Order: sequence, then structure tokens, then C-alpha cells
Amino acid sequence: MLLAMLTGHAPGLYSQDADSLRIVTSISFSGNKVTRANILERELMFAAGDTLTLTALREKVELTRENLINTSLFNFVVAKVEDTDGWHVSVNYELTERWYIWPWPIIEFADRNINTWWRDSRDLSRMSYGMLLKWENFRGRKEKLYLTARFGYNEKYGFDYTLPYLNRKETIGLGLGMSYGRSHEVPVNSIDNILLYYKDVDNYVISLVNAYISLIYRREIYNTHYFSLSFDYQDYADTVLQLNPEFSVNQANPLEFLSLSYIFKSDHRDNKAYPLSGHYFDLEVVKHGLGLFSDGPDMFSVSSTFRKYFTLSKRFYFASGLNSRFTNNSAQPFLMSGTIGYGRDIVRGYEYFVIHGYNLGIFKNNLKFALVPVKDYDLGFIRSEKFSKVHYAFYLNAFLDVGYADNPHPVPENDNYLENDLLIGYGLGLDFVTYYDIVFRFEYSFNRLNESGFFIHFIAPI
Repeated sequence: MLLAMLTGHAPGLYSQDADSLRIVTSISFSGNKVTRANILERELMFAAGDTLTLTALREKVELTRENLINTSLFNFVVAKVEDTDGWHVSVNYELTERWYIWPWPIIEFADRNINTWWRDSRDLSRMSYGMLLKWENFRGRKEKLYLTARFGYNEKYGFDYTLPYLNRKETIGLGLGMSYGRSHEVPVNSIDNILLYYKDVDNYVISLVNAYISLIYRREIYNTHYFSLSFDYQDYADTVLQLNPEFSVNQANPLEFLSLSYIFKSDHRDNKAYPLSGHYFDLEVVKHGLGLFSDGPDMFSVSSTFRKYFTLSKRFYFASGLNSRFTNNSAQPFLMSGTIGYGRDIVRGYEYFVIHGYNLGIFKNNLKFALVPVKDYDLGFIRSEKFSKVHYAFYLNAFLDVGYADNPHPVPENDNYLENDLLIGYGLGLDFVTYYDIVFRFEYSFNRLNESGFFIHFIAPI
């Protein structure tokens, strides 16, 4: 008797006595043509031979399914639980593997995001182009190999490699990488909370080299530790330091330094690309400058993120997130200073601005309604199930963000009026989510400056 097919709550396993016991006789996988079995078994929350109540069984079966989805190796994971005699059950996970080798074309603009590029210039000459080769699940061992060759306005060449497991216990991994980049343009200051750039079309105005090695420790399913040592080399055109003497440390050129960092991540989200339930926490401690190079930075920072996701009802969801960063008060070179306006450190409604601060805090809130809950669709004209089987969903959302950037050393003549001031943004949006972790967000937001605008983003809001 087939008790359940767990893509959600299904009858059978859920309709029986929750306290009745079952013995797990076997756990199997199907559809993993590339991925090795030990990589899958590493994500299991239970084992063959366990005796569990039905409540515990369905919880562990579903948690394992979420763990497998969050490896980012599969588009679909379906769990089937079969009861053979009322006492013994077998569990099978049906997997739809992703396509793992992606020669991604690179088309990037020099601006911080597509919104600022569209408003300020729409200049195609500010475009960088090239190729990013992403080989996920390299050798079927969950390894990652990235090769980057970017040309045009901002050049970059490099590689990144991650080996998740070095030892038999599968608790220790390794990461390493190196990159070289150079550009004809670099932001040299901010005035009125707008970045100012220096550009030289004939010469490169900045060159950057970075190399790192990381030790990864993952003893438990949900908690991961990263210990990293990195080297940075930065070379600037003399004009850059003339325009902003605080661009480097004591006007050092080139600037060389080592950094030591520790990152802890605790990830209990149901789906890390677009979570609807669970929670996430990370902590990052970084020391830039270890005293091995003269005139290097002496910066210490602690950053943290906490996000919590609530399922309010069948179609309503709520999420809150807090991003924070604290640093020592020693001088920070402009290029390394903490800033609201990059990546996830954005207060919605302020996408056009950058707000520098030694200490940052951003509190985000989202109320979501599943306008179109998750649907599966089969593109019959595509033969490969890696692309033919699609899932998608649409979510309406209302949001409120609050942020603050504390800068103890403001430059009055630059009139960066948003520093040391409360930032409030709010609005409405529509999110489109589909397979391969693709997210499109379309938002209309307002801020305390009585400004409003339409913005596009490509990651989950919280």
C-alpha cells in the first residue's frame, strides 16, 4: 500500500493514527544519474532500521526532501512511502536532476544595479561581456567549478573551486579561488548619497587581485562553518587618490593586505532560493590587515543576518529579516567602507542611493499572498526532463523596510544627508519564481524623501 507521495500533504500517511509505529526497512533514490549516493545519504534525517511514530516519520521524510532540494542539485524531489504490512515501510526519493554545466553569457553594466543604469545612462558602452562556466555537481560529488572570463568595461578573469567533503565522515571541505580584474572606471566618492565615478577611456584606473583558501566544516545537516584566509592587491591610478585621498589607507598605492574571516551559517529554510517557512542565521567575523604589509588596513568587522519565515495560512506568508554590521572606528578606505545600496543590503525605495556607515542595520518585512501557488508544467516539445518539467509561482507582496547607517566620521562638504538618518521604504510588488532558482521581483516603492519608483530585482526579498 502506497501511503504518501510527499510533494505536499497527501492522504494516507496523514490520515492514520499519528502515534502508531513504523519500522523503516529501506531508503532508496531514483533518478540520480550523475549524483553519487553518498552525497544524497548525507542529507538524510533518518536511517534504515529506525522505529518511528507516523508523526516523526512524515516530519523526517519531509525534512529530508527539503534538504535534498536545498542542495541545488535537483529541480524536483518527490518522496514515496510504501507500507508493506502495517509495520514496515520503505521510502524512495524520486529525483529530477538539473543540468549542471552552464556556459553562462555575461552581460553586466558598470552601475550597481539595473535600476541605476536605466535611470542614469542607458549607455551600452558601460557594458561588460564574456562567459562564466559554471560546472555544478562536478564529478557527481556536489563539487563546484566556476571559470570566469569577462571583457569590456570591467574585466575579470578567475576561477573558484569548492570540494564539499575531504574526509570519510563528510564533515570537512575545501574552497579556493583566484581572480584578476581591471576597469576603466571606479567610484571615487559619494556626494548627496550618489556615487561619483572617475573614468579614463584610454587607461585602466584600477586593478584588483584576490586569492583565497577556505576550510569548510559541516558536522550537522543545517550548520556550516567557514574559515578563510585571503590576499588582496589593489593598484589605482594616481588621479584616484588626488580626487579622494581617503580612497586608500594613508594614500598607499598599491594597497596589499591579508584578511582572516570566520563565517557560521545555520540554514533551516524550506527552500533557500525562495523560502516560505523556516529560519536562517549567519555570523561573519573579519579582520582585514594582519600586520604583514606596511600601510595596510586595520579593520575589524562583525556582520550578521537573521531571517524568519511564517506560513500564516494556505496562501498567506510573512517574513522578517535583520541585516547588521559593526566595525571598529579606525579609518576605512572608501572602496571597503560599509554601504547600504549593494547586494542584499538595500532598503527598498532607496535603490538609487548609497549610504556609507561604519555600522549598519536593515530591518525588512514582507507579507505575501500566493496569487498563483506552485504549479508544475510539462513543456512537451522539450525532450530532456532537466528542462521540460517546470514549476512556477506568482506572489503578491506588501513590504516595509527600515534602515540606518551610522557614520562617526562624516564629510560635511559631501552632504551625504542619508547617513546617520532613519531610512524607511515601503510598497507593493509581484514576485515570479520558477525552476533553477530563478526569481524576478517587480516592485513599486516609496521612501521618506517623498520619492517613488518602479524597481526590478533578481533575488528573494528576504
